[in-house]
Amino acid sequence: MKKPLFTAFATLALAAVFLAGPSAAQTPAPKAPAQKSSAAPKATGAPASRDTLGKLKSTGQINVAFSGDSLPFSFVDDKRQPAGYSIDLCKRVIAHLGRVVGVPELKVNWLVGTVAERLAMVASGKADLECANTTATVTRMADVDFSSLIFLDGGGLIVKTAAVKQFADLAGKKIGVIAGTTTETRLEAVLKARLVNANVVKVKDGNEGIAMLESGSLDAFASDKIKLLGLALQAKDVKALTMLPDDLSIEPLAFALPRGDSSFRLEVNRALTQVYVSGEIEGIYNQWMGSLGRPGGLLAAMYLLNAIPR
Repeated sequence: MKKPLFTAFATLALAAVFLAGPSAAQTPAPKAPAQKSSAAPKATGAPASRDTLGKLKSTGQINVAFSGDSLPFSFVDDKRQPAGYSIDLCKRVIAHLGRVVGVPELKVNWLVGTVAERLAMVASGKADLECANTTATVTRMADVDFSSLIFLDGGGLIVKTAAVKQFADLAGKKIGVIAGTTTETRLEAVLKARLVNANVVKVKDGNEGIAMLESGSLDAFASDKIKLLGLALQAKDVKALTMLPDDLSIEPLAFALPRGDSSFRLEVNRALTQVYVSGEIEGIYNQWMGSLGRPGGLLAAMYLLNAIPR
C-alpha cells in the first residue's frame, strides 16, 4: 500500500483525537489465516495460585496469545509471523522476562485467537501472556489481570454507502461488530441511548466484518478506530470506505496477564516502563502508526503516567 493512499484514508477518518501531524508510512500486511473455530470458550476464573516466572524458568518457553487480524497492533505478516505495535512491545517484555528467570533465549509459542479466546487462554493457563489490542475492563478483571496501559484508542464505525453520513443515518441498517468485544457492548448501549433502531450483526473477526461490508451484507462495521484503519487498508477499494465522525468509546488497551500473579505483573510492567522512559516507544510507535501523526496530548500523557518510577 502506497503512503498517499494510507494518508488519504487516515485524513478522511482522523481516527484519533489522540493523534496529530504527519510522519512515516506504515507497512500493510496480508490478511490473517482463518481460525479453526469461532466459538470462544468463556473464561471462568484463574487458578488460585500461579507462578508464571517459575514456569518460564523450568520450561524455558512462554506461551503468548495474540490477534491475527488487528493491524497495526497485532497481525500475521507475509512470513506467517506475528507482527505489529503490540508484538514489538511484547518482544521487549519477553526479553526482559527471559533475563529475570535466567533463560535469555525463551522459546516463544504464539497462539492466535479472538479476544474472547485470548482471555480464556490466559485465564486457564494455556497462555502466559496476551499481546494484542485488548481493552482493560473491570468485568474482565474478574478472570485476568492487566499490565500498565500500552495505548489509548477510540471505538468508531466505517461505512461504504454514501447514504450514511452520521450515526443517526444507521436507523434500519445492518451494523457488524466482533462478538465478545467491548465495542459490541458499547455499540448496543449507544444505539439504545440515541434511539437508533439498527440491526447488530455479530461477526467472528475483523476480516469477516470488512468482507461483509464490501459485499454489501453490512452497512457499517464497528471496532476500535485504529484497527478499522488497518482493516480498511486491506480492502479492495479503500477509497469507497469512510469513517463516521462519531465516537463510540475510549478504549484503554493493555496486555492480559494471569490473575493474582503479582510477581509476573511487576516484571511485565517493569519492562514496559523501561520502553517508555528510554524513548524506545517512539521508534515502535513511528514504525506502525507514524502516518497518523505523532502522539497527541492524551496518548503522550498515557505513556508518561504509565512510566512507573522505581
